[in-house]
Amino acid sequence: MKHLIITAISILLSAAIPANSNKGPFLRDYMRDNNITGTVVIESLQTNKKFVYDEKRAAVRFTPASTFKIVNTLIALQEKAVNDENEIIKWDGRVSEFADWNRDQSIKSAFGVSCVWFYQELARRVGNGAYMSYLKRMNYGNQKTGEHIDTFWLDGSLQISALEQISVLKNIYNEKYGFDKKNYEILKEVMIVDRTGDYIVRAKTGTAMRVKPVTGWYVGYIETKGDVWFFACNIDMERPEQSKLRKETVYRALREAGLL
Repeated sequence: MKHLIITAISILLSAAIPANSNKGPFLRDYMRDNNITGTVVIESLQTNKKFVYDEKRAAVRFTPASTFKIVNTLIALQEKAVNDENEIIKWDGRVSEFADWNRDQSIKSAFGVSCVWFYQELARRVGNGAYMSYLKRMNYGNQKTGEHIDTFWLDGSLQISALEQISVLKNIYNEKYGFDKKNYEILKEVMIVDRTGDYIVRAKTGTAMRVKPVTGWYVGYIETKGDVWFFACNIDMERPEQSKLRKETVYRALREAGLL
């Protein structure tokens, strides 16, 4: 009888202890064990609750690279650079090391494979004046387009912090920027990278290879049954094989936050 009482008390006590009580601060062990220098921000839509690794770095601006395709897709559609997500732009025949780029592309195909030449052509069609207006309206980072209209999100001219990425993503989710409803819907569809019965993840990778240190990004949001959580991660990438750590780090952060 005494043994049963002790066992019952032990079970009750263990249930009262948070599941992650034996862990250190958010992501600390994971980042240290994998020798990752970077930041991760996760923020709730409904409560504004945040999980942050490296608050100081979260406020530092970096080149957005292909994460800018999120905003660029909305701008290009709104400006009729293409009519919809299915309109094809012909490949010019210049061979890239990325085989998936070496073909005709549409927004639907180019977004997922992060095809740079396609979005550069969209940028030339949109023009600098329109970009300056949209970047100001969206309060996107430092709002600079630099000298080259087709590389400003790659070459260090345009910069944005992880915290600012979260703000932009929230406003896109809430459709606050004045783009046509149809264009928001197209973007949200092409952003889907993971879907289960419990959640949907919409996200975009980015790698700023033209600046030093090379910066890797993974930004987006996860829609759960009870809330929407926005995330932005950037890391220093010293070697190409570290590119997998962008998404892996975010998914680890989501698990530590109890969202996966």
